[in-house]
Amino acid sequence: MQPVERSNPDGVDYGWVMQMTFVTTILVGSPIVAALSLNATLPTWADKAEFAIRVGAVIWFITAIAVFIYAKRTDAGDGGTKPDDDIKPDSTATKPDSEPNAEADD
Repeated sequence: MQPVERSNPDGVDYGWVMQMTFVTTILVGSPIVAALSLNATLPTWADKAEFAIRVGAVIWFITAIAVFIYAKRTDAGDGGTKPDDDIKPDSTATKPDSEPNAEADD
């Protein structure tokens, strides 16, 4: 079995930031857009869509900045590993079967 590729990003894990921005915006932003739409006059579906896009974009931007700042300050998104854990593989790991055995060639 081939080993799983792992990465250790320096600084902020932008993939984690994007995922958390998406989830947080959906969970928190959609109720905010719904609540704000109660006070707006939106007679057509086009007006409703335009309102949701305009307000949702602002919420998305604010959420992205907040999640980025959180990740920058807390090293979030690294799975709780130390920076050197992904770089230094275990010395007890087995070699793949496809590597030739240098000692057997004698």
